[in-house]
Amino acid sequence: MTEIVRTTAERTADTRARLEGDADVWVATADHGHAHLVPLSLAWDGTSVILATPATTPTARNASATGEARLALGSTRDVTIMDTVTRVVPCSAAEASIAECYAARTGWDPRHEDEEFVYLVATPRTVHAWRSLAEINGRTIMRGGEWAQPGAT
Repeated sequence: MTEIVRTTAERTADTRARLEGDADVWVATADHGHAHLVPLSLAWDGTSVILATPATTPTARNASATGEARLALGSTRDVTIMDTVTRVVPCSAAEASIAECYAARTGWDPRHEDEEFVYLVATPRTVHAWRSLAEINGRTIMRGGEWAQPGAT
């Protein structure tokens, strides 16, 4: 059986649909050689993935120290992996657009918690999407923060 290999445009459309529709994302951060991986709820504003976590978590500390996070959506047989530039913003100081986007998407507003929360505003720089070995070639659908053009590999 021959697998159907998606075009760059199809992979990009599937990734955008996942960003708009999935409830959660795996978030990997690291500092001083120690990796940390957690699932967090996500909101997508069309440019960045917005996440929220307590300010004292390893995820918040690591992202603050490095300005980076790696995000993964989907299953191992249909995965999207994003390397991001990540800003850590205290919820109490966040722009209304960030807070409102997150609250509307997740149904929860961390600004109302007793514990201090931060938003992680993760802007993709590189995005890879593939479903199987047949899709390894052409898996890069974003480079340098720019979506690949249809037909690119």
